[in-house]
Amino acid sequence: MTTAFIADLHLSPGRPDILDAFANFCEQSTGLDALYILGDLFDAWLGDDDSSDFAFQIKSQIKRLSDSGVKIYFMAGNRDFMVGERFATETGITLLPDETVINLYGERVLLMHGDTLCTLDKGYLRYRRVIQNPVVTGVLRSLPLSWRMRIANKLRQSSNSQRPQLTSEQLYQMDAQHPAVLQVMEKHQVNQLIHGHTHRPAIHCFKLSDGTPAKRVVLGDWYTQASVYRASK
Repeated sequence: MTTAFIADLHLSPGRPDILDAFANFCEQSTGLDALYILGDLFDAWLGDDDSSDFAFQIKSQIKRLSDSGVKIYFMAGNRDFMVGERFATETGITLLPDETVINLYGERVLLMHGDTLCTLDKGYLRYRRVIQNPVVTGVLRSLPLSWRMRIANKLRQSSNSQRPQLTSEQLYQMDAQHPAVLQVMEKHQVNQLIHGHTHRPAIHCFKLSDGTPAKRVVLGDWYTQASVYRASK
């Protein structure tokens, strides 16, 4: 019995290598108990009304895996927070809110995308509060798909142009911060946290404030490898 966790694939038509890796993963994962996708499956998801060949391809792959009996759960990231109920219905997935606690083979485990753990990245958190405000997302959904595509492309180009100029201190500020990790784990009374977003795959072992051993699993991105975390019973 195995459950898999993935995040930060950033699927897009411009990365056929990652599309192939995801297709292979889906074909080889029919024996899973469950699959949890913890955000940023897409480099940009602009709305469930996307009828492109790319969108159809991904939805078809997920639907086939779901139809095989694998329970698939999706938690939105900062790139695909506009995935909605229509997408869920068409693919057979279950949508999860950020900060979801699951029972993973007898252990309470907290699942997050991970961006809210980056508490030193004040600029990003301000942007997140604005762009993911229900009023703003409602306005975005009302725009023609072509307009949303232009907006997403401009935001992506801005992000890519800034990243090579980042200093080590700025990269640190964009990482998950330990006090935030402790706070959210103790809030939900868990000893294990699994998240993505930071693109820094690792397993961190530490202690909670009361001395209880704890573990934080950071999922890797798919830019250079098909990073998957598996838990088995």
